[in-house]
Amino acid sequence: MVERYVFIKLKDEYATEEGRQEVIERTFGDLRAVPGLKKLIVGNPADEAAERSWDISIVAVFDRLEDVAPYLAHPDHRRYVDEFLKPRREIIKYWNFDVRVEEL
Repeated sequence: MVERYVFIKLKDEYATEEGRQEVIERTFGDLRAVPGLKKLIVGNPADEAAERSWDISIVAVFDRLEDVAPYLAHPDHRRYVDEFLKPRREIIKYWNFDVRVEEL
């Protein structure tokens, strides 16, 4: 399983509770039907240290690394990033990890 971790710092005018909620709702709404995506997790900062650095976290889960490139190129993803997210974000960082999950 591959998880793509995305961390977003919003521009000041969007770095509000309302701005973060809008991003969360649009992330789920715009990306839920993109092929290859198995699970989508979107989060708000849970503490002050996280909030100083980031406004939104996204974890996109895929079966294989090869599923990531088509997801990134998909028109729904491109529209979300280029038309919605890009005007609102100040910084974005992202990484892919090959993960193993063990239920405890």
